[in-house]
Amino acid sequence: MARYRGPVEKLERRLNADLGLKGERRLNGKSALEKRPFAPGQHGQRRTKISEYGQQLQEKQKAKILYGLPEKQFRKYFKEAARREGNTGANLIELIETRLDNVVYRMGFATTR
Repeated sequence: MARYRGPVEKLERRLNADLGLKGERRLNGKSALEKRPFAPGQHGQRRTKISEYGQQLQEKQKAKILYGLPEKQFRKYFKEAARREGNTGANLIELIETRLDNVVYRMGFATTR
């Protein structure tokens, strides 16, 4: 399973959300999101109004990054959730939360996902 191994604080700044990927760093005021509350890159300080599609895409990217899933695997889970009866969103969360790596993290045996 491929994991993102790049700078995770850059991802948090791009999404403008604290995803808790750095652990204790965010608790003592040293997180990059607090120091530089704008997107990374040359034109990051210029924030424009985001469209509804952009908001949906951003929320999907947050979920992908938070659970450490590549796009293809996330899409597979979504198709399975849509196939099941009931609320697709709730089914998707249920499928992702029952993964072994997430269960180990939730039980406290691992400090990160």
